[in-house]
Amino acid sequence: MVVLIAPEYDIKNEMVILHELFREGLPYYHFRKPHYNYEEYCEYLNQIDSQYHNRVVVHQFHELFQHYNLKGIHFQEAKRSEVSVETLENIRNKYKISMSSSFHSPEELGDCKFNFDYHLLSPVFSSISKQGYKGQGFDVNHINKTIIGMGGVTTKNLNEFDKLGYQGIGVLGGIWQSPSPLNDFKKMRNHFLFKS
Repeated sequence: MVVLIAPEYDIKNEMVILHELFREGLPYYHFRKPHYNYEEYCEYLNQIDSQYHNRVVVHQFHELFQHYNLKGIHFQEAKRSEVSVETLENIRNKYKISMSSSFHSPEELGDCKFNFDYHLLSPVFSSISKQGYKGQGFDVNHINKTIIGMGGVTTKNLNEFDKLGYQGIGVLGGIWQSPSPLNDFKKMRNHFLFKS
């Protein structure tokens, strides 16, 4: 499973690259632009071909999933702590959308009372996109949840994520800062396709 996180700040040819990745089969695109307001979120989504909206997960402005036929919503740590398990269950039952959340320690993830569709855990290895974000090498083989490893993902360390117990990877810098994002995505996708 490959989850691509949006670059925090817009980059050159971002939409062109994103559509190439969608055409190549990118299943999860986490749309996270913390400095965007609601209108900018809508403008960005309007640039994405509507046939791919069902692969987009929003981090902010969760209500957008109802207007754009999006794949789902993502709860960052602070937002998750404000929402009760009952509310999360109600959202899942009512809307049947993908629900995920971010964690920064295996203990916190293991203790979470709500079982998200998948859980992003970081930093597994030192981040490519965030300077000084040092990898922790979290081993999650003992946790019976779908866990996606983030932090320092490249085409060269995918086997390390497997050994540590991850069902997939969340990638940001490993794609957006790559000289060949499409080729790197294909390698990552194929790694998890042939593993399952």
